[in-house]
Amino acid sequence: MSETISIPLWLAVLVLLLAAWAVLDRFLLPGARWFLRRRVTRVVDEINTRLDLKIQSFKLTRREVLIDRLSYDAEVMDAVAAQSAADGIPREVLMARVARYAHEIVPAFNAYVYFRVGAWAARRLAEWLYRVRLGDASDEGLAAVDPEASVVFVMNHRSNMDYVLVAYLAASRTALSYAVGEWARIWPLQTLIRSLGAYFVRRESGDQLYRRVLERYVAMATAAGVVQAVYPEGGLSRDGHLRPPRLGLLNYMLKALESDGAKDVVFIPVGINYDRVLEDRSLVRSLDPEAERRSTGFALKKTFGFIGHNLALMIRGRWFRFGYACVNFGAPVSARAWIEENDVSDEAARQKSVDALGRHLMHSVGRVVPVLPVSLIATVFARRGGEPISELDLKVAAHALQTELEEKKARIYVPHADTDYALSVGLRMLTLRHLIIEKDGLFTVGLDEMPMLQYYANAIAHYFEPLEGPE
Repeated sequence: MSETISIPLWLAVLVLLLAAWAVLDRFLLPGARWFLRRRVTRVVDEINTRLDLKIQSFKLTRREVLIDRLSYDAEVMDAVAAQSAADGIPREVLMARVARYAHEIVPAFNAYVYFRVGAWAARRLAEWLYRVRLGDASDEGLAAVDPEASVVFVMNHRSNMDYVLVAYLAASRTALSYAVGEWARIWPLQTLIRSLGAYFVRRESGDQLYRRVLERYVAMATAAGVVQAVYPEGGLSRDGHLRPPRLGLLNYMLKALESDGAKDVVFIPVGINYDRVLEDRSLVRSLDPEAERRSTGFALKKTFGFIGHNLALMIRGRWFRFGYACVNFGAPVSARAWIEENDVSDEAARQKSVDALGRHLMHSVGRVVPVLPVSLIATVFARRGGEPISELDLKVAAHALQTELEEKKARIYVPHADTDYALSVGLRMLTLRHLIIEKDGLFTVGLDEMPMLQYYANAIAHYFEPLEGPE
């Protein structure tokens, strides 16, 4: 009975690992989950007392539950049955595809990560890179929004920094749920983005079953009052101009209003502009069909080189932030009021009404895009074709341009309420980047830099060349 039993080392290690896993699974993990849930609940209760737009219970529902609800939604099941009958694909195969789409789309919102980590990181990053300014918050319009309505922030898309900037500025009001493109579906970024409440969208997908699953998720979220943020342009503006709206998500939201019992959908136009867009050169370069295609290695080399160069400038005390980044909020647009004022009696009339609403929203966004110093200076050079100009003549032309914009009721941001200082800041930003060169007291456009100046001038070009269609 007292004999020693020998077992192989690998078996002893395996037994110890299984014992450790049992302790972890039965004792430590449940306690950790309880602790984290308690912290999240406490954060939600605290934050909801000060948010204008509360965190909806839909966002706090467990992700697995939402995935099941979406996968077995009646309209999704009807779409599966129809495609199975039309294409002869077994229903089980299509349901597996639906489950995959649902897992891809549905977020995993974590209030603690959003407000304690995400909002803090967004603020630090935005203020480190830019002089962040909230131009016009439209407080009266936002205060008048029904707290039970589904609020959707509709924005122009200048940079991937838009996500960070607007989330930071809106954090005191609500938690936003973004529609994010496929570019962000890389580990570990996609996990972080899901925890911040964003959902992924395949913008170019022609799969009708996928489109139906996405439509039903957007409808469910809208009917539940989830505060969303969308970019109707569908992607980054590559030439700086506002782009025509793409109506997919907008259409889904209006369908939710009509068929899913949403109380109202209220669109808040948001205009964003920067003195410097981080991706500007790659965006402008993408417009040149003859430009050599760059490899991933080259892109990484340029990115790390850019970071290293700016860190070196910072160490030497010669680093400046990338100018101003400004956001304006416009007057709310009620979807219910729009529907009541427009004919939606049949599908053709309804589609025409949705198209008109999309154009109206883009006009509303365009009217609140901030005019910043770099945009003003760039417009002067673009109008003059790049010919040399003295600083005095440049500022006279910029003053005249500002007066013209004021007559058009453009939202102009003037730092320190000093126009001369604002123009000096814009000129300094462009000369530091060598987009503008000073020689013998005259300023001229740098070699091959006119497309870059035109890109920044295009940010406010819609004030002089209105978008087509009704306002």
